[in-house]
Amino acid sequence: MDIRQVINDGPMSRYQVVCVAICVALNMIDGFDVLVMAFTAPFVSAEWGLKGAELGYLLSAGLFGMAGGSLFLAPWADRFGRRPVILFCLCLLSAGMALSGGARGTVELAAFRVLTGIGIGGMLASLNVITSEYSSEKWRSTAVSIQVVGYPIGATVGGSIAAVLIAHYGWPAAFYFGAIVSLLMVPFVIWYMPESPDFLLAKRPAHALKSLNALLLGMGREKLPQLPEPIASEQRHAQGNPVGRLFHGELARSTILIWSSYFLLMFAFYFVLSWTPKLLVTAGLSKQQGITGGVLLNVGGIVGGIAFGYLASRWQVRKLTGAYLIITAITLVLFGVGGARLDTAFPIALLIGAFIFGSMAGLYALAPALYPPAIRTTGMGWAIGIGRIGAILAPAIVGLMIDGGWQAHDLYFVFALPLLAASLIVFALRS
Repeated sequence: MDIRQVINDGPMSRYQVVCVAICVALNMIDGFDVLVMAFTAPFVSAEWGLKGAELGYLLSAGLFGMAGGSLFLAPWADRFGRRPVILFCLCLLSAGMALSGGARGTVELAAFRVLTGIGIGGMLASLNVITSEYSSEKWRSTAVSIQVVGYPIGATVGGSIAAVLIAHYGWPAAFYFGAIVSLLMVPFVIWYMPESPDFLLAKRPAHALKSLNALLLGMGREKLPQLPEPIASEQRHAQGNPVGRLFHGELARSTILIWSSYFLLMFAFYFVLSWTPKLLVTAGLSKQQGITGGVLLNVGGIVGGIAFGYLASRWQVRKLTGAYLIITAITLVLFGVGGARLDTAFPIALLIGAFIFGSMAGLYALAPALYPPAIRTTGMGWAIGIGRIGAILAPAIVGLMIDGGWQAHDLYFVFALPLLAASLIVFALRS
């Protein structure tokens, strides 16, 4: 029996759907945990009297940790398994969120946001790989898109809850809420998330046959009497430095292109999500309206991500992603023109969210298919990690630009440019 062919060609069993659903739920938590700093930024800034650059560093701190987690924690999933790395990272980010709520100054808060980010970054790559590997070929891009949509759902629901918690208990309550919800997911991962079948076949740990048979039983298939013969090409990729293998042969071109596209998209993505609530307040809206603007970005992301998943089952993902990136750039220009007015800011924010999250869903769907199973999480983790470097730079650079006298609308014009560049790179990827 070819297990990969069974998964690729067969219908999505309940067992597979549950596994994907857990990944979606975990990404929802990540969505809140990442953006909680953006939602609390006006209140933290007011309480501690922060300058633009100081607030920019706080917004970048979590992203800095996410880069470290993606680059250095995620590759361990190719060595020890996706599931144990997800569990470790989930505990790590829960601790970071709890400690952030008790921070007594910018240095402490920045350090705890880095810790939280390490946990999130280490987990995200494995979640995307698990979703991809447990989905049939027909529904893979759709499943990955739905998983990505979990991010704005978590940010939207969590942001709405955060607004209530902050109003009644102050900004630390938002961090404590995220810590509790994150910790509650640990037993669900232990009980219901299986190990990746591709990891078991590629790395063949001692329990591989038992675990594979448990997977097959859950999918309503017969057990294997023994492990299938290893694939020679995958055995070669399983040896040596996994990061170095990303540049072996034809993989080098794909790696450089996907890294570049992630960097450029996340550079613009985290400017939009991190700074929009604060910039709306600077433009004359109230703090509550600033939070509403941030929430609307994520509401748009839910719609746009679902729409992308629907379209991806019918159109080529690469071309669809490139088109989404171009439209996102156009919406940023429109926001720069009309973002200071309430009647235009909120509708355009919905459009930005729809297309920028759809673009992210496209890159998340494209990346796993570029790499063999033995280095897939490493490839995914490093693509995300390189993207996080752009994510780190954007909020901090914007803080310095604001201190230097830049106006909000000019920033949106500038950040449309990397999205256009990313679209050209995506079109250059081989299908």
